[in-house]
Amino acid sequence: MLLRADTVLTGRDLLRPGWLEIADGVIRRVGAGAPPAPPDMDLAATVVPGFVDTHLHGGGGANFSAAEPEETATAAELHRRHGSTTLIASLVTAGPADLRRQVAALARDVRAGVIDGIHLEGPWLSPLRCGAHQPALMRDPEPAEIDAVLRAGDGAIRMVTIAPERAGAVAAIEQLTAAGVVVAVGHTEATYDQVRAAIDAGATVGTHLFNAMRPIDRREPGPIVALMEDPRVTVELITDGVHLDPAIYRFVSKAVGPERISLITDAMAATGMSDGRYLLGPLAVDVAAGVARVAGTDTIAGSTATMDRVLRFAVTHSGMPRDAALQAAVAQASVIPARALGLPSAAMTVGSAADLVVLDDDLSVTGVMRTGAWVVNPV
Repeated sequence: MLLRADTVLTGRDLLRPGWLEIADGVIRRVGAGAPPAPPDMDLAATVVPGFVDTHLHGGGGANFSAAEPEETATAAELHRRHGSTTLIASLVTAGPADLRRQVAALARDVRAGVIDGIHLEGPWLSPLRCGAHQPALMRDPEPAEIDAVLRAGDGAIRMVTIAPERAGAVAAIEQLTAAGVVVAVGHTEATYDQVRAAIDAGATVGTHLFNAMRPIDRREPGPIVALMEDPRVTVELITDGVHLDPAIYRFVSKAVGPERISLITDAMAATGMSDGRYLLGPLAVDVAAGVARVAGTDTIAGSTATMDRVLRFAVTHSGMPRDAALQAAVAQASVIPARALGLPSAAMTVGSAADLVVLDDDLSVTGVMRTGAWVVNPV
């Protein structure tokens, strides 16, 4: 297939117009200007790399923690329709046996190609920053449990979030990174020095920066400053219009540079659904006006956003000219999260998987291709 578009953002370059040649699920050629032959598809639109969501819990009424193939497929389908061609399913805190069962079930979904990896957002977190996790189930990381969970995952676990102040956290970070797992810092009351020690031990991601972590204090900078100032760290931001004020996105972009930001949804089961009661893991969550909160509390419980929505927010509120804003946000929604988790490059370059999203002038999704097949056909 030869595809031409008014604008092609490869994740590295802006081509206007641009074209892609796709065969056998792979990008064979890419270029600027007129295509080398009459195109099979000519789009008055913008084509960008497929989105890489490295932190989400469900969608379409389905919950990854249910560890049921039908629920995993339902959530994946919803997010793919909104441009997420790569999905890392996140699990909330659970007891040891439940955690191993959930990991083993999702690992089968990874092998089947339904999702692309697993993120453990618990149980090795701080109960003081529990968010929508059950504090009673949080615990210190122990080598034997980590080994058992890794065996259950059979190579499918891509990232684990840890609170560095927990006993044994540094050793756990070293154990996980030695096994090829990316470690993130989050849900933490850690001091600045404790987070620095975690980064030195191998932690390279900040889980939803500012949310569920000790805030900045003038005499105890805490995790936010430690994560932002270290160039080895990629920071997650939930740019859904609920978790962060627009000024925070601009502040972080200027402070760390746009190349260290990974946009995520933190989406839960209610994504793509109407208001009502849903589950995040085992917890009841009430959704009103699209905002999810732990039932009976004011605690935000994930989001109801899709990646196209967080992309639009980032572009709209970046404070940069539109082309620059779009280039930055596209990279933050695809290339940077893939790089942070050691996934294949999401940039649309020769030899890469033909994962792409077609956007209209309002940055709404009108087409989605995954490995050369249309999930949403733009015509």
